[in-house]
Amino acid sequence: MMRRGTSSTAAVATLAACLFAVLTACSPDSPDGSAAGDKGRSHGSAPASDPTPTPSSTPSPSPSPTGPCADGTCEIEVAVGDVVTVPAAYGLGPIKVTAIAGGRVDMVAGLTGSGYSVSGCSGGGGVSSEGGGGVGLSCEEGPAATVNDAMSLKVVDVRGSVAVLRIAPAG
Repeated sequence: MMRRGTSSTAAVATLAACLFAVLTACSPDSPDGSAAGDKGRSHGSAPASDPTPTPSSTPSPSPSPTGPCADGTCEIEVAVGDVVTVPAAYGLGPIKVTAIAGGRVDMVAGLTGSGYSVSGCSGGGGVSSEGGGGVGLSCEEGPAATVNDAMSLKVVDVRGSVAVLRIAPAG
């Protein structure tokens, strides 16, 4: 029985030595022998063997809108079902064309701001846009409408099932 206890003790000692070796290999001590107490001093960049990336404290920016009107100025031909992306500064999400008929273009868009105003087109809140709240616009050919005091929207031409819209900053 003494032998069994001795072999158990040897096994524990071997396990402890292995664990010590593994922990020492992962310790923050630098290769030049300085102790972990030197944490306040910079020793350069992290070792190349450190596979853990440093987390970024800066959140990733939202992706910028894309498309011909993403910069806020465009003249674009649209058909029913087309979606036009405008800058968030205009207070609208993507604008979806829902109907073109009788010289008129009907559109819906989600709101990105806290308020909404339009002059020059008929439209208002309470419209469901892709399952969320939004606004509806119905604009005829003619003078430009002003949306949210930020965006100018003009129906330049209606030709059957397509229309030409001009979008620019208001002012």
